[in-house]
Amino acid sequence: MNNKNAKHAHRLLPYAVIVAASQGEPTAVRAVLRHFEGYIARLATRTLYDEYGNVYLAVDEDVKNRLETALITGILDFDVAA
Repeated sequence: MNNKNAKHAHRLLPYAVIVAASQGEPTAVRAVLRHFEGYIARLATRTLYDEYGNVYLAVDEDVKNRLETALITGILDFDVAA
């Protein structure tokens, strides 16, 4: 494993967690959701403006919930053997 791969290896989900999540294990599914929570929050972030034109960033909870649901669906549909 070269230095670039070693540097990012700690960010990977363990294979056992992926297998357990694909089998519907609630703890493993939560671990996958936790792993991607920052990415999901970033995708769900919206720019808002108040009446004075000030800019605010906020997480759109509806979008966040939809992304989490799509991830859970993808996890449960994932075939580890393929």
